[in-house]
Amino acid sequence: MLSRPPPHFHVAIVGSGFGGLGMAIRMKQEGFRDFVILERAQDVGGVWRDNSYPGCACDVQSHLYSFSFAPNPAWSRAFSPQAEIQAYLRDCAERFGIRPHIRFNHTVREARWDDVQQRWRIETSEGPYTADVFVAAVGGLSEPSIPKLPGLERFQGKVMHSARWDHGYPLTGKRVAVIGTGASAIQLVPAIQPQVGRLLVFQRTAPWVMPRNDRPISEGMRRLFQRLPGLQRLVRGTLYALRELLALGFMHPWILRLVQRRALRHLKQSVPDPVLRAKLTPDYTLGCKRVLVSDDYLPALTKQNVDVLTDGILEVREHSIVTKDGVEHPVDAIIFGTGFHVTTMPFMDHVRGRDGRSLKEAWGGTMTAHLGTSVNGFPNLFMLLGPNTGLGHTSVIVMIESQIEHVLGALRYLEGRGLAAVEPTREAQAEFVQQVDTRMAGTVWMQGGCVSWYQDATGRVSTLWPGFTFTFRHRVERFEPSEYVAIHPHGRRPAALPAPSRRGAMPEHTSSSTERLTGGTP
Repeated sequence: MLSRPPPHFHVAIVGSGFGGLGMAIRMKQEGFRDFVILERAQDVGGVWRDNSYPGCACDVQSHLYSFSFAPNPAWSRAFSPQAEIQAYLRDCAERFGIRPHIRFNHTVREARWDDVQQRWRIETSEGPYTADVFVAAVGGLSEPSIPKLPGLERFQGKVMHSARWDHGYPLTGKRVAVIGTGASAIQLVPAIQPQVGRLLVFQRTAPWVMPRNDRPISEGMRRLFQRLPGLQRLVRGTLYALRELLALGFMHPWILRLVQRRALRHLKQSVPDPVLRAKLTPDYTLGCKRVLVSDDYLPALTKQNVDVLTDGILEVREHSIVTKDGVEHPVDAIIFGTGFHVTTMPFMDHVRGRDGRSLKEAWGGTMTAHLGTSVNGFPNLFMLLGPNTGLGHTSVIVMIESQIEHVLGALRYLEGRGLAAVEPTREAQAEFVQQVDTRMAGTVWMQGGCVSWYQDATGRVSTLWPGFTFTFRHRVERFEPSEYVAIHPHGRRPAALPAPSRRGAMPEHTSSSTERLTGGTP
């Protein structure tokens, strides 16, 4: 008895966060309807679904942290809380008709390019799929990172990461250790401080903290945004322009000295005790590591039930943590606010290109991609928020939308020319990476011995974009065929074809011949 072939789609998207939903919405708007979203969880939202810890909110203003094509006039605060962002993404999935395309509880275990059939073979927890085009929208903040502390496995209390919060565990009156002082920790610490009996904050490196200046958006203003969409676009444009100015500081570190003075004033006003303030004063240039924003984190550290510990952790015992000064600290729960696997995403172990090598093997220790979006040797693979697309100053949604338009250009080109696949040339990819590294050399992230999670094991900053988002958009938004190699269907090398009247379908795969693409996008 012949087995049935796996379900086939023109485009398979992995992930239903901002990247996956944005890609799906724009495809549908442009007439591409033959696609599927493979989502490992039971709901949309990505990082905003997984991170539901107390106090979780965005550190970019609400009106900028949303799709440009789907404004939300109902944001309740200047900086939207997690629940509202999650609700916004759910609404987008419903409003634009994306939910029928989503396969929930489908964990992608492997994706492999089949050079004979000229398609991606995707193994999921619910069975195999195939697709002509594979879009990875998994994001860099998807896999929690937990440090390997000696003795952690024998701890008898509660252990959880901020991105895997257990809402069923009561913190009231408990002795709680928070390990890490990054973007998640500075939100959850003030949120849980009033509940817990004792709060121990284990700080390896003091972060630079700027005032957040969060505030509610009045009901009257929300009604005004509803009635006058142009006003909301004006607010968004203003926020965008102001935040783009912040990029100047990262590109020209001397500017950050002025910003640093403001952060020091915020620290002094929030922490009167000079001994504690000394612990909380960073010893590196502002901007080297992620700049954090909070109005209540520093004041929370001054409360009577909070201790900031900077001696480092020696080991974890059954009911305590021992610091390197030999002091044993009894705790009931350990919460890790230690970030994610950003430069070593586990997903890259499971995506294999033409020669069978995984992305990890092809990258050899440092992530690289053409325009942060496509990779030589991996036909029809596109990544949203891939290498060198992260930001330190503004909304990554701007980057995502630029990449989405690039992928749409590639899809139109594939369809219009009757091609099986495209992939960036080795030369184009190398040139782009070299340009990024050259610009990166003068930034704060590469100055004065800066060490941060932005850097990979080789010391290269493979996560961030070294400049303005409008320069990225100008460079990436348009699909440039001359930077790609064409893979023709087996047995024929078609001439340029007019775009079919029905989008979303590919010609039959019948080839393996390749050529450098020339000319503009049809």
